[in-house]
Amino acid sequence: MQTIRRFAIFCHRWMGVAFCLLFTWWFVSGFFMLYFGFPVVWDADRLHRAPPLDLSRVRLSPEQAYKAIGLDIPPDQVRLAMFDGRPAYEFGAVPDQTIVYADDGTIQDGYPAALNVRTAAAWAGQSPDKARLEELPEPDQWTIGGEFAEERPILKYSFPDGQDVYVSRNSGQVLQYTTTASRIEGYLGPVAHWLYFRPLRKNVKLWSRIVIWTSGIGTIMALSGLLVGILVYSPSKRYRLNGQPTGIPYSGTKRLHTIFGLFFGIVTCTWAFSGMLTMEPFPAYSFARSQDPAEGRITRALRGPEIELPAFSPKSPQEALASIPPNLTVKQLEFVSFAGEPTFIAHGFVAGNAAPASWIVPVHGIPQEMFAPARLIDAVHKGLAKSGAASIAEVRTVTAYEAYYSDHNGNLHGQRPLPVLFVRLAKHGEAGFYIDPRTARIVGHRSAQGWFNRWLNQGLHSLNFPGLYDQRPLWDIVILLLLAGGTTLCVTSAIIGWRMLQRKLM
Repeated sequence: MQTIRRFAIFCHRWMGVAFCLLFTWWFVSGFFMLYFGFPVVWDADRLHRAPPLDLSRVRLSPEQAYKAIGLDIPPDQVRLAMFDGRPAYEFGAVPDQTIVYADDGTIQDGYPAALNVRTAAAWAGQSPDKARLEELPEPDQWTIGGEFAEERPILKYSFPDGQDVYVSRNSGQVLQYTTTASRIEGYLGPVAHWLYFRPLRKNVKLWSRIVIWTSGIGTIMALSGLLVGILVYSPSKRYRLNGQPTGIPYSGTKRLHTIFGLFFGIVTCTWAFSGMLTMEPFPAYSFARSQDPAEGRITRALRGPEIELPAFSPKSPQEALASIPPNLTVKQLEFVSFAGEPTFIAHGFVAGNAAPASWIVPVHGIPQEMFAPARLIDAVHKGLAKSGAASIAEVRTVTAYEAYYSDHNGNLHGQRPLPVLFVRLAKHGEAGFYIDPRTARIVGHRSAQGWFNRWLNQGLHSLNFPGLYDQRPLWDIVILLLLAGGTTLCVTSAIIGWRMLQRKLM
């Protein structure tokens, strides 16, 4: 036992010296991570900043507009929205979409400088002549992720008030957006916490190895410290301190460090370990990004791989929007094929509500706020039966976030739609899919292996446990207390390490 104790003390002491400052850094940045995220342009942001759809200037049907492109195969995505102040059909997905103006049928040929600066200025609510252009052939701090790789070179437009708008030269779309406040918040939170600094992060393999190794060694450091605390602690108080019996044979900072280690050492260990699991090639990373083959079958059953534009000819876009409630400001009209039936989905906002809203207008049928659950399930059942896949074992309506369907990021709480339908497949264990009845799209996936990511990543790292995470501000209080305890533990470790180095070097 004495040998184990000495070895644990030796490992913990020198690992603490090496990693105390890094762990202090992680705990302090964790406070900011609770409420500050890395700048991201969400679909809701695009919709919010888009101008209302002006159908009075629409002269062409989607079929007529698509003929101008000259393609024989039907498109897989079709939307009608405003682009550069004009109504336009968007065929295909970014960055390969083709834009055809709905007023005269002209095709947007490239994205010249004058157009891109207008796009950036409209997004920022500024005058185009105030923009300062910088071309980014290489990533900067806010475009360093892999999702930006195919868009380079990216055009960065900076405005005097601190807004930076990043526009794709290839697609004319806004890719990233930051403000002075969001950049400061980003540096204090995710950049610091993830060690996401550009000089390091641009070398993905090096960055990944550093995070994995430091997290792994830090886990061992925390475990060894917890072991030391347990081995040293004496419930019978066999030690003497200042003439009084005590369970801990240390005084001062070392005593405080031991006490906090006994209380917060396990959290330090689990946070370091679960953080490591978010990296490739650990299962929490791969399982979170894997796709069940059944997902593709269900998606095709609900929305179909192609859109037959002639099927929309019985009802014009103007007629479709005339049946939408007047309190919905429509900013985008989507053309979809739901279970083989041509359908319009109007996207926008209801006055006084910041959350996006939508309305469904079938070409042949009654307008409604969402697809009937029975029709959704029937479409899924037919799609699975046609492909010979597993049948449906369970269907239920989810009206509140649950264990496998939640918003686990504190600063993004409430982003996922509710209510949704959960469909569990036979012979898939507990695997299933969450379907949004407003859009007939899969918005969540519960896989057979998902427990690994759900509990060892989201559970341990974000404390996303049922009965806690959805109880705000209780969850915030618990996290803040644990962060404060962990920070104190790391600060006392740094003080002890500094004093020890002073003794060794003097």
